[in-house]
Amino acid sequence: MGLLSKKDAKLITDPLADNNPITIQVLGICSALAITAQLKASIVMAISVMFVLGMGNVVISLIRNIIPSKIRIIVQLTVVAALVIIVDQVLKAFAYELSKTLSVFVGLIITNCIIMGRFEAFALGNGPWRSFLDGIGNALGYGIILVIVGFFRELLGSGTLLGFKVLGDPIEKTGLYALGYENNGFMLLSPMALIVVGIIIWVQRSRNKDLIED
Repeated sequence: MGLLSKKDAKLITDPLADNNPITIQVLGICSALAITAQLKASIVMAISVMFVLGMGNVVISLIRNIIPSKIRIIVQLTVVAALVIIVDQVLKAFAYELSKTLSVFVGLIITNCIIMGRFEAFALGNGPWRSFLDGIGNALGYGIILVIVGFFRELLGSGTLLGFKVLGDPIEKTGLYALGYENNGFMLLSPMALIVVGIIIWVQRSRNKDLIED
């Protein structure tokens, strides 16, 4: 018997596609619009949410039987706030420039609907291991969309990936720029992130007709 049962494995695989928190549940859209102009920022935000959601689900699951129902939201916010502070301090210590780029959006992880939703819908009713898997799965589903959007926005908007010039030098007119290619500045604006997410949703639902509601 493997480490994960088939039922447990679905906690990770389902949010990657058929139950993706962004494209299917339409949660966590704000960060998908705000920080995906750079692929590096997208990756770091995805990792940050994975840490907060994975660990937060475990903590909430462990204390679920002693949390008074009347203050459970307050307790959940306290747990996620503590984890976000850890993420923020680690970023400031080891990636200060990137932490300035993400700035307020790291703090807004506290109000991310995906995190509070998984606390309420899963961690409060399941054990720590399954809650951890659920948190990792939903964070991966969220992160995949951020990375895809960040990839296309940075590539087409700046001609770079992770800060490296991959299409050539626009000043010296090398690579594709020598053929007359110009960066699409619109890709760096938030509305374009919404359009890219919309295209991802269209592609996903066109490939899986079961996702289309009657």
